[in-house]
Amino acid sequence: MEFLRTVVLPVLPYIQIVLALLLIAGILMQQRGSSLGGAFGGDNFSAAFHKRRGGELFLFRFTIVVATLFVLAAILSITL
Repeated sequence: MEFLRTVVLPVLPYIQIVLALLLIAGILMQQRGSSLGGAFGGDNFSAAFHKRRGGELFLFRFTIVVATLFVLAAILSITL
């Protein structure tokens, strides 16, 4: 436990900042149907359901992993 307080605690805010920036970038890169009609709740035919493949699937999973790491880092900073 002393190792966590001496090594991880000083670096943890920087880890959280990097994870937050990666999470924001991952979410913004997933924007679909961002036309003006979609912004106000209008019907947008290009936003229909489709299966994620390739880079889109990687970005989706990457965002989930980064979000999980961000939550774990936040919990760790609270408990230390």
